[in-house]
Amino acid sequence: MPRAIWSGTVSFGLVNVGVKLVTATSPKDVRFHQLHAADGARVRQRRVCSLDGAELEAAEIVKGYDLGGERFVVVEPGELEALDPEGDRMIAIEEFVDLAAIDPLYFEHSYYLVPDERATKAYALLVEAMSRTAKVALGSFVLRTKQYWVTLRPHDGVLVLATMYYSDEIVPLAELGVPGVAKTAPSERELAMATQLVESLSGGFDPSRYRDEHRERVLAFLAAKAEGGGLPSVAAPAPVAPVVDLMAALEASLAAARHRSGAGEAEGRAVESA
Repeated sequence: MPRAIWSGTVSFGLVNVGVKLVTATSPKDVRFHQLHAADGARVRQRRVCSLDGAELEAAEIVKGYDLGGERFVVVEPGELEALDPEGDRMIAIEEFVDLAAIDPLYFEHSYYLVPDERATKAYALLVEAMSRTAKVALGSFVLRTKQYWVTLRPHDGVLVLATMYYSDEIVPLAELGVPGVAKTAPSERELAMATQLVESLSGGFDPSRYRDEHRERVLAFLAAKAEGGGLPSVAAPAPVAPVVDLMAALEASLAAARHRSGAGEAEGRAVESA
């Protein structure tokens, strides 16, 4: 099991459930180091004063909050610590809501909450109660020195904790300048065909169908280059023509979706009869 990064309790009314927080995701980004081209040695990052160019030691550096116009509020060590939230090792559930009521924009990072050895029954009770009511818990807790607003939801018998963005961290839609449906006024026929296209492309959620093909190509290239190979040939993407006739584009899209659906059904029948 992944190493726990936090342990505490979930407060559910008068019931306290002992839990441990572990990571739920493992990003697979391909990372590179900076090297000196002449000898292949690692490049070190140095802390340098922008005014006199002097290289600084860690003890010579303080934090500063930018007020704009090259004006900073300097914060001494220990001053911010007095403002840190007190961590009481508790996730306090404040209310339950429907998951559909939460816009996915608010979700930030996901973690698993697993029970400690003495709380398995209370943990299972909370998971089952939330599963039966199809509810998501809202609450807060302190991780390291930051207070988080979080949701808890059941997932295949395990609680998933998601840290959330606060409302003032979401960019208001009014700032985007996107025209609404009333201003663009699609015709009823266009809307009917677009709805039909959405339905024809609908299916069950299967995340295994989606792969990071770019990362796979990069890793294959790096493995080949390590063995003395070269850059593989990659076909150039086909140019995308701008949509001039919306109805024609919708009709062509529907025809392609029907063809793909028919080919898939034929393949399925062939597999069943084999």
